[in-house]
Amino acid sequence: MGNGLAGTMLLSSSDEVDFFIRSYYEFQLFGQTLSINTTMVSIVIVCIIMLGLIVFARHEIMKNYDNPAGEPNAVQNAVEMLVEMMDGLVESNMGSYAPKYRNYIITLMAFILLSNISGLIGLRAPTADFGTTLTLALITFVMIEYAWIKGNGIRFILDLFEPIPIFFPINLISEFATPISMSLRLFGNVLAGTIMLGLWYGLMPWFAKIGIPAFLHAYFDVFSGAIQTFVFGMLTMTFIRDKYPD
Repeated sequence: MGNGLAGTMLLSSSDEVDFFIRSYYEFQLFGQTLSINTTMVSIVIVCIIMLGLIVFARHEIMKNYDNPAGEPNAVQNAVEMLVEMMDGLVESNMGSYAPKYRNYIITLMAFILLSNISGLIGLRAPTADFGTTLTLALITFVMIEYAWIKGNGIRFILDLFEPIPIFFPINLISEFATPISMSLRLFGNVLAGTIMLGLWYGLMPWFAKIGIPAFLHAYFDVFSGAIQTFVFGMLTMTFIRDKYPD
């Protein structure tokens, strides 16, 4: 959600506002000009960090298999606590359907959280790009519709005519509005933090860029980023669960 520490350091000697948006490489595809930009690079880095954390956690946990009598190390305890907490969150919201979607929900929330706080390590948050949040929302939308069809069969069509047939257009629009509203909510909040930090670094005098930005990053990147991750995850679980019959 932050402007990115690496990008904002460039502002210390400039009076221009910089939101750390770059195009690194452009190419032609089917007559269209495409580019490798900051968001794409940030997404790759976030995914590498996720993979690195997973490999590291697995390596630490596997140590105990070689020494069954040994006490679990700090990494294993932390991972088990985190996994149990997330399992409990998914199960409390999705009930008996939790096992089907647990891995997706946890992976989704982990990616969003790392993306939101990536400004702390010098990146521009991928979720400050609408293309990223819309893609995540569309994947969730597919999961929602899958749950709807899986839980109701061909009868899911009848739900569009509830409570009376005249509500069909409204119900149909409501379905397609779900990914739009979810993506805009996440995008808007993350982009707001990016703009605020960009303006601070670009317009404030040099002495205001010492110390104070740490508190801004703590709020916009960590606190608000965690809140938006929780909201997106909760909406995903709620929408999916509601599509199954009671």
